[in-house]
Formats: sequence, C-alpha cells, structure tokens
Amino acid sequence: MARLDGSTVAIVVAHEFEDIELYYPIVRLSEEGARIIVATLPQSAGGHFHTRPYSADKPITGRFGATVPLVVLEEGKLHTRKLVTELSLSEFDALLFPGGFSPDFLRIHQPTLKLVADAYRAGKVIAAICHGPQVLISVDRRFGTDLIRGRRVAGYAAVEDDLRNAGGEYLDVGAVRQGNVVTGRCPDDLGEFCREIVEALVAAKSQR
Repeated sequence: MARLDGSTVAIVVAHEFEDIELYYPIVRLSEEGARIIVATLPQSAGGHFHTRPYSADKPITGRFGATVPLVVLEEGKLHTRKLVTELSLSEFDALLFPGGFSPDFLRIHQPTLKLVADAYRAGKVIAAICHGPQVLISVDRRFGTDLIRGRRVAGYAAVEDDLRNAGGEYLDVGAVRQGNVVTGRCPDDLGEFCREIVEALVAAKSQR
C-alpha cells in the first residue's frame, strides 16, 4: 500500500506558472499513491491574461510553454482537471500552489482565497513553493488566518521581504513544514518540498 493511498492533492495554477513546479509534484505525489487534481481559474476570472501574444481560447500556459490541459500526461491516469471554482472541501486533502507569475492571478481571485482559508481551517494541508506563498500572504490579510503570520516559512528570494512583512520568519532553506503548512524555496528544492508534503499528509491521515 502506497503512503498516500486515499489522499487527494489539488494543484492550483493560472497563466505563467513555473512549469516544473506543476509537473514534478504530479509525478512524485502520484507515485506515493495520491490522486491529483489540476485546478485552473475560469476565463471569466481574468486568468487568461498572459505576457505572450493573447488569444481568448489559449490554454493556461506555463512560463516555458507547458499547457493545461497537459500534453504529455494523459488526463485520467495521473491527474484529472477541474476549475478551482468547482473544487469542494470534501474532495481534496491538500492544496498546492506552484510559483512563477501564476500567484499574481490567484491572489486576487476571491473564491481561491476563500477556498484556501476554509481548507486550512478544516485541517487540510496547504503547500506553496517559490512565489506560491504570495497566495498565502493574501489569504492571511483577507481572512485573518496564520498561514504565514507567526510561522517559519521558505520561498523564493524575491518574496523574502513580502514574507517578512507579512509576519513570517523567513528561512533560506529548501522546504519548511510547520503543522499543516509546507513552503518551499525554488525548483531545485522540489524533492525536499514534496517529501515534506508527503509527511504532512501522512500525519494528517493519522489524525482522521
């Protein structure tokens, strides 16, 4: 029996996500038995603005060209897809936010922020890497949570000041797990980041 059998991780992305920070967790966490949902913003949320030439029907696209729908991974095997507005608390055990510029869109999308706050208060695992912790900063400010505030956190060097200003204790390390919150630094730290997510989900399963 795999360690994460029965667990579901929803990975939430918008345009200009960090490609490897989506693909690596899909493969690594599904290897541990987790079911993966890749969740994106609806077009009506403005999540289809991007820095490359615009087209209204362009799929969600990462910084280096990876798309959602995923081209190289067949839907229904390692992952399924949903809109973030279709997610309900009962269908996932963890929310994961890759970095890149994707967090800029997600942190101003009120339904996404409310989902994170509700999930955190329900004891779900919340994970974010690179620029992803910016989403957690906005959840704290709007919903009074302590995803960053008063917590040891990691993130990309460019968001260190933001994390400190939001009340976090910034650590220049690969990944930090404190309670049900896991934060990571950058793509080179994905192995450590995913290991901490696995440990957080195993711990959460033991408390059910």
